[in-house]
Amino acid sequence: MDILLVAAGGMIIAVLSMAWLGTFARWFVIAGIDGGLVKDYGVLIKAHIDFVLMSLYCLGIYAAAKAAGVEIPVLACWLIAIGGFTNPGVFVIAAFKPDFWQVMWVKVYTALSFIVTTVGFIWAASVLIGKAF
Repeated sequence: MDILLVAAGGMIIAVLSMAWLGTFARWFVIAGIDGGLVKDYGVLIKAHIDFVLMSLYCLGIYAAAKAAGVEIPVLACWLIAIGGFTNPGVFVIAAFKPDFWQVMWVKVYTALSFIVTTVGFIWAASVLIGKAF
């Protein structure tokens, strides 16, 4: 289950990176970042929020499992961790290259990312729910 803590730490670093990048794109503008590097500021904010949520999910699931005295299966933890990076990763890419949504591999990547994340979360939730009954 420790992978959830490691993943959450990585996601928190990503959150801070997105915050600084957004700051340099909008508030303390550095030439070449706003409109140059960052093409879609709104999508960058979505990436930032998604990384925040994913890190909180990792921490919450870890804490809930510890409190309930259950162990979330390692594979479920890996699925959550992978999805925690790949889901917001879609928004990160889109912030830099908005037209990337037209490419088929991106649609496949996004669908697989959602599936991996969903399976991991449902698996972990079912373990926690199972503990309650």
